Amino acid sequence: MTPLGQIIQLQTVSGKPITVGSATLTPTAQALIVRLPCGGFVWNRPAAVLVERDGQRQHIRILDVTRLLQLALLGLPLAFFLLVRATSSREKR
Repeated sequence: MTPLGQIIQLQTVSGKPITVGSATLTPTAQALIVRLPCGGFVWNRPAAVLVERDGQRQHIRILDVTRLLQLALLGLPLAFFLLVRATSSREKR
């Protein structure tokens, strides 16, 4: 049996630093990697930007609106199901 760590991995990866004026910007992303016997998939998402300026570092998180919308769209059917189930159990009483 294959350990779970070889099937599912979550990695944080830094991109190539870009210098703009006196600031150096380094993008970071997270990758969810799933390996199955018949194939697999990789889901990348932006995570943050590291800004280095005048010897100071600032970590700016990126709000991934697309991911939030995807999770909301996946959660809506579950919420609807739970609502219907709760109202139907009240009607039976």
